[in-house]
Amino acid sequence: MSWGALGKATELRQRIFFTLGLLIVYRLGTYIPVPGIDALALKEFMDQAAAGLGGILNMFTGGAISRMGIFALGIMPYISASIIVQLMTAMYGPLMQLKKEGEQGRKKINQYTRYLTVFLATFQAYGLSVSLEAGELVTDPGWFFRASAVITIVGGTMFLMWLGEQITARGIGNGISLIIFVGIIAEVPAALAQFFESGRSGALSPAVIVGVMIMVVAVIAFVVFMERALRKIHVQYPRRQVGMKVFDAGKSELPIKVNPAGVIPAIFASSLLLLPTTISTFSESQSGPIMSTILAYFGPGQPLYLLFFTLMIVFFAYFYTANVSFKTDDVAENLKKQNGFIPGIRPGKKTEEYLDYVVARILVLGSAYLAAVCLLPEILRSQLAIPFYFGGTSVLIIVSVSMDTVNQIQSHLLAHQYEGLIEKSQLRGKRRGKKGTARR
Repeated sequence: MSWGALGKATELRQRIFFTLGLLIVYRLGTYIPVPGIDALALKEFMDQAAAGLGGILNMFTGGAISRMGIFALGIMPYISASIIVQLMTAMYGPLMQLKKEGEQGRKKINQYTRYLTVFLATFQAYGLSVSLEAGELVTDPGWFFRASAVITIVGGTMFLMWLGEQITARGIGNGISLIIFVGIIAEVPAALAQFFESGRSGALSPAVIVGVMIMVVAVIAFVVFMERALRKIHVQYPRRQVGMKVFDAGKSELPIKVNPAGVIPAIFASSLLLLPTTISTFSESQSGPIMSTILAYFGPGQPLYLLFFTLMIVFFAYFYTANVSFKTDDVAENLKKQNGFIPGIRPGKKTEEYLDYVVARILVLGSAYLAAVCLLPEILRSQLAIPFYFGGTSVLIIVSVSMDTVNQIQSHLLAHQYEGLIEKSQLRGKRRGKKGTARR
């Protein structure tokens, strides 16, 4: 990977510029406010709520909710809808059948996901508008404000969903993950300034500041190591004849990542934790005993919050790997079609069962790693009152998305280099052919 190779890869350069352009549009949208908000009252409220759930919401929405921008809900309704639809696809017969229909079935499932996103975003936006009125953060409360707020916020969420899909299809990297990644990165400088200001004012000791910096570096190094860790399974290919050519028996390796699901389990778990508490955050003083109890026990750093977070990370690590990132039945079928087999294991069903066994054992380590990275910094952060951006989830998202995007860029560069070699070989062949004709 070099600047010279990047300059020659025109398509890749266009994809990168396209992605950057859409991400700039997203960042500009976080500063466009919902009409009717009392900006001063909102700022005072968010300064008080920054240490609680408001800080998590702010992190995942790229600061949009602190300014009550049109992207106040961020991409979270779409992620929640994706979770629900994928769970239903694994359990509900008609959706399972749709999943087996290939491209057409996938388009239909995506359509259902969008419909559910509209429903969830409408529900959350209405609750958010009512909560803003209850918290006296609105200049002119009433049905007109509620309607305008719901239309604006739902429209912003759907536009953000479209941006993510366009980045995935025509840009570089996973659009949804990149949107969350950019939202976190954009707020890191302000979080660093606040962190060092706490040290300068004496709220945090120099030892704590140095310890936090060492912890962040150690977590980043650990994440990089674990994301690159692989379990390689040997695959044997028999001797075969194609036309007049005989190909000798070959060997290959099937790599399985220790964490095949990547950052998705952490995002899904965080999304589920935010779903029931988004509304109640803005009306904490007006909420009933049930919501007050939820906020008390499911606040960041609380035992139930940490337990639920751990269980959700482990569940989604297994679920997403089995249904999306490493489908053992598809892998076994592809090996069978290519006449490949794992030594000592029969092709077909036995290979699938063996891969299930291996993946299940690998994910014990992979899900434990995800839970440890997400929880240990969260516990320290809640005890030391440091910004959310130094927590395990944010570090995991930043590192994983960066590595995934860089890997995709390298893949495009490699493909471009191969295309260049093929074109050169074809040109040489044409030149030789012309010389041969001239000799005749």
